[in-house]
Amino acid sequence: MKLMKLGTRPDSFFTSGPVRSVHTEVATDLQIQVDRSLFRLHKFPLLSKCQLLQALCADTDAVELRGFPGGADAFEACAKFCYGVAITVGAHNVVPLRCAAGRLGMTEAADRGNLAAKLDSFLASCLLRRWRDALAVLRSAGRCNALAAECEDLGVTSRCVEAVAMLITTDPAAAAAAGGNAALAARACSSSSSSSSPWWARDVSDLRVDLFWRVMVAVKAAGTVKGRAVGDALRTYARRWLPTVSRSGYLVVEQTDIISTADEGSFDFDVVARNSQLLVERMVSLLPAERNAAPCSFFLKLLKAANVLGASPASKAELTRRAALQLEDANVSDLLIPSCASETTLYDVDAVMAILEELALRQAAAGVPEASPPHARGHRRSRSAESSEFEGARRSTSAAASHGAMVRIGRLVDGFLMEVAKDPNLPLEKLIAIAEAVPDCARPEHDHLYRAVDTYLRVHPEMDKGSRKKLCRVLNCRKLSETASMHAAQNELLPLRVVVQVLFFENARAAAAALSGPGANNGRVAGVAGGVRALLAKSRREADGEEAAKNEQRLRRGIAAAAPGPDDGNDWSVEGLKRAASRISTLRMKLEEDEDADADADDEAFVHRARAGLVRSASARVRALCDCASAIPAGKPKRMLSRLWPSSSCRDGH
Repeated sequence: MKLMKLGTRPDSFFTSGPVRSVHTEVATDLQIQVDRSLFRLHKFPLLSKCQLLQALCADTDAVELRGFPGGADAFEACAKFCYGVAITVGAHNVVPLRCAAGRLGMTEAADRGNLAAKLDSFLASCLLRRWRDALAVLRSAGRCNALAAECEDLGVTSRCVEAVAMLITTDPAAAAAAGGNAALAARACSSSSSSSSPWWARDVSDLRVDLFWRVMVAVKAAGTVKGRAVGDALRTYARRWLPTVSRSGYLVVEQTDIISTADEGSFDFDVVARNSQLLVERMVSLLPAERNAAPCSFFLKLLKAANVLGASPASKAELTRRAALQLEDANVSDLLIPSCASETTLYDVDAVMAILEELALRQAAAGVPEASPPHARGHRRSRSAESSEFEGARRSTSAAASHGAMVRIGRLVDGFLMEVAKDPNLPLEKLIAIAEAVPDCARPEHDHLYRAVDTYLRVHPEMDKGSRKKLCRVLNCRKLSETASMHAAQNELLPLRVVVQVLFFENARAAAAALSGPGANNGRVAGVAGGVRALLAKSRREADGEEAAKNEQRLRRGIAAAAPGPDDGNDWSVEGLKRAASRISTLRMKLEEDEDADADADDEAFVHRARAGLVRSASARVRALCDCASAIPAGKPKRMLSRLWPSSSCRDGH
């Protein structure tokens, strides 16, 4: 740290209680009250250098300086300078001394070589050229609210901000070496050659919110610092000063000195909340334009704080947009945004829905066209054709990367649904909206989605039959794994129609797999069918009304007939498969009769969605079983399966 010494006389000032004076042979003739200290001094040395005292002491020998910047210590240092007593100036006291000299009017107009000019020269030539000193001066300028206004009027704060920003944007090693700190120079070189945070991020995190914002604005305006470095600096600052938002929606404040309004550091939660809100909005305005300048978890962390602190809608919209751009990199815990006090749900599902809607808009706007078709063989390709093929390959690679990102997003959303489904106050419509916001290509399997549905059904046992059907329409039984299918087949909370669909697809998979390995899947089909029979028996006992019991009894007889019995559980010959196909056809006819007898608005919507590609009705599931024949590889197994399910019956079923 650089120091400057002013004056040559020995210190002759003394303190006696609240009185401060100077040892001289001449009696004092001036009394100045500063805060709780009374200074007894002489008019001549003070009035010759202070324009303010010249005006105040024209008709009196006693004055009071209220709200003096820097207090009694700063005034005593100015008085010592007037007497020629030696004082030491450094980064720790240059700001209060400069503000005191400015208040007293110790300028060149009062006397040549006055204190204000010497301090300005010391700042410009020495302190603001060194990293540590420049930061210390800037922190001192923003530490006290009383000094902040004086520093702004004198231009000290602006000069310090420009100096710090210039040192950041210049060569880091040179800036650190200019500060005379070899360790800092080594840290600057190592951070500039690695992927860690920039060498200056930790140092500027000590600044107040407004000063940090001004420094970062100046750094971004220079255009020489990369967006990732700016993002790392914002993350470092937020990690230190932004209150943590708990899952219950409360603020956990660990640092308060940066946002305290009182000089003694008193704590006021309302002040903390207002300054934290200001911090979030300022950081949102500083976000770099580059896509990967900051991780998605950082944007969602800011969004949580903005949601709890009541930040501006513009800040929330920007954070929503940035989170949607990198949603595939987020975790489930990042999406658990606590809801506002006015909401009854645990988490803000609407905020996540807004992110997914923004993601859908981005996907629609950035639709990747298909690759160019291959050229015919035997023709020489021109350069333009080769360029087109290269462009098509590049787009295909981009499309594959985009598909992988969408799959990660699908898993993320399903994990989020598994968490929010535990909320007893979550409306069914919001759960369905979140589930349907993800495209079908993003879910290669529906196991996690099934767990979310099962959790919601268990948390809401009072749901009626229509609501259960509506919820289960988000499931695609084709995409359930063997474990999930076995669980669904024995799940008493699912509608019977969904259970029947699961059974059909399990039977279809088992029949198709039996052609390649007959003895490996017998237990799976028998287990699923047995689970369904147990479910139907329990449902029959709990059903209200004779008609419902008759319908379930017919379904039970049909499924029992379709399931393999103990005698033919190992019969995977052609004749055995023919018998299984005959039973499934009989069951399909019974289900169609039940549909005609129990058709309602929900069933019509069910069939309508089946035509759109998400087959929902039980009869459609049986007809889909016939389509499995086309999925068998060419050869003898396909010919054997075609004998069991002729193509004409498939067409008739459609």
